[in-house]
Amino acid sequence: MEEISKPKLWSLSYWNVCIANFLMACSFNLLMPSIPLYITEQMGIAQSKTGIVLASYAIALMFVRPFSGYMVDLYSRKKILLVAFSCYVLIFFGYFWATTVLLFVVVRFLHGITWGLSTVSSSTLAIDVVPSERRAEGIGYYGTFMNVAMAIGPFIAIHIYHEYSFQVLLWCAIAMGMLGIVTVALIKAPERPKVEREKLSLDRFFLVKGWPIFLNQLLPCFAWGTIGPFVAQYGKEISIPNAGIFFVFWASGIIASRVFAGKLVDRGMIHAVNVSAMAIVAIAFGVFATVHNIFAFCAAGLFIGVGFGMMFPALQTLYINLAENNQRGTANSTYLIGFDLGLALGMLVGGYITGYMSFEALYLIAAGLCVLSIVMYWFNSRKVYEKKRLR
Repeated sequence: MEEISKPKLWSLSYWNVCIANFLMACSFNLLMPSIPLYITEQMGIAQSKTGIVLASYAIALMFVRPFSGYMVDLYSRKKILLVAFSCYVLIFFGYFWATTVLLFVVVRFLHGITWGLSTVSSSTLAIDVVPSERRAEGIGYYGTFMNVAMAIGPFIAIHIYHEYSFQVLLWCAIAMGMLGIVTVALIKAPERPKVEREKLSLDRFFLVKGWPIFLNQLLPCFAWGTIGPFVAQYGKEISIPNAGIFFVFWASGIIASRVFAGKLVDRGMIHAVNVSAMAIVAIAFGVFATVHNIFAFCAAGLFIGVGFGMMFPALQTLYINLAENNQRGTANSTYLIGFDLGLALGMLVGGYITGYMSFEALYLIAAGLCVLSIVMYWFNSRKVYEKKRLR
């Protein structure tokens, strides 16, 4: 009876937000594993420089995220999403003319700006159309669409890149993006009360009380940043026949965890979910780095997916529960800044580690950082959250 009495989650608007999110994320992640392959194999760029190209978009995100949160708290989230998403799709055409590392960095930086504004407005719009009683569950399913896209995108990309070309891959991304724009146009956004402009302060761009959680978040997000760009190259090095299979198991793990993780968070088990997720990811990365066979490769992908699928909606809920109602955009942008900074560090530092050391060293470091994140969470982040939470 308790489940039946809950308000409806899967409204048409919620479906549209989730599908648009999937198409946007999938189109973007078609390029994640293919750019390192393309610039090293076709352009002859050194492996140690791949991190610079990959991280440039994440660096742009860190500049735009805080302002994105402020804008979506003040203006129409649907209109912002439509404009940002349209610009995001147009920038894909820039890759056709990116023939040097510098041009790739510029295009990726511009893509990061539009991606940042699109994801903040999309995720905040998703929260608007989800009943408050099912918020963590709704965030979890919404995030599943993005995370599955982050898995399916690279899997499709590796096949298209090897069978066709990088240029064909770009046209596929553009087509997905255009479908996403149509889906956004179909969203019926709820009416919001008029918000008066407030004096600008740091807390309108960054959720200051969430600093300890933000620093904690960087550690597992660094580990996440090493997956998309380097797994295809790692699989090739350790003689895995089709490295894209990793992303299938990764996606499966994310989907499996999202079925139950959001519900556990809504029932008050947020700390157990976060600590368990970090432990699962740490162990999985350790296996991934040290055991070189197809079974371990796939099993690690599955459990890395399970761990991150549990962790990300729980971390995001921490920020939301610390924020006032009129700071949802700020809370989301703070979470996403932490995600992006960790991602950028994983890509940037990962490029140097794989260029001068090895892929195994990179993934062992990722495992160690996840272990450290457990200690930080239990002895610091958890206590700060319990002291400052509003709901």
